[in-house]
Amino acid sequence: MSSPLKQFLKSDVAGRLASWFITLYIRFVFATSSWTLVGREPIDAALATGEGFIVAFWHQRLLMGAVLRRQTDRKVYMLISAHRDGEIIARGVAPFGIEFIRGSSANPKKKEKDKGGASALAQMIGALKAGGIVGVTPDGPRGPSRRAQAGVIRLAQLSGAPIITGAFATDRAFRLKTWDRFFLAAPFSKGAFVGGGPALRVARDASPQEMEAARLQLEGALNKAADDADRLVGRSPDGDSMR
Repeated sequence: MSSPLKQFLKSDVAGRLASWFITLYIRFVFATSSWTLVGREPIDAALATGEGFIVAFWHQRLLMGAVLRRQTDRKVYMLISAHRDGEIIARGVAPFGIEFIRGSSANPKKKEKDKGGASALAQMIGALKAGGIVGVTPDGPRGPSRRAQAGVIRLAQLSGAPIITGAFATDRAFRLKTWDRFFLAAPFSKGAFVGGGPALRVARDASPQEMEAARLQLEGALNKAADDADRLVGRSPDGDSMR
């Protein structure tokens, strides 16, 4: 039989408290840290065109992305997994003005396990065609860590929207014992947001080989952005602080 504590931790009240803490923690870290924004030219160019675009970042670098919402007055959406953890995260970053599309990216090899993937894909395409910005974590929600899945490439192909990559890092942080060693930025840090280079586009008639090449290009750009952000704040790439 479950203990009262375990029952509470699984309750909606506990989930809402966790969401409230996430909101406060993000604001506290951002307010008490100094930040540098590097390589923002692709996102500025995309904003100038008025077209919708995809912003991709690794799941482990998810935490501070919400504060970039203030960079635009466009609608910003985030793909969030449909399970309880995804709902907690959604509530935690909703106060920053982010709207949510719930579901996991459809896996064409496991159609019988599509957890709302087709619906989520349709919603993301609609948001992009309306000029919105859609944030995705190509390795989420379960990994493997820092390995891009094909879903975001399919989204770019069907929508015609470019993919813009980026990452953040802080010199002070905790690495959680999760599947992706989640990067939990600490307050009073030196932080950096780093763009991952030119926007990536996928042709509507791309062949399977071209789709795979685009996936590998996305993966490389995301890994480079994360490593560059680490170096900029004085961390060894994806490792412990140099300090």
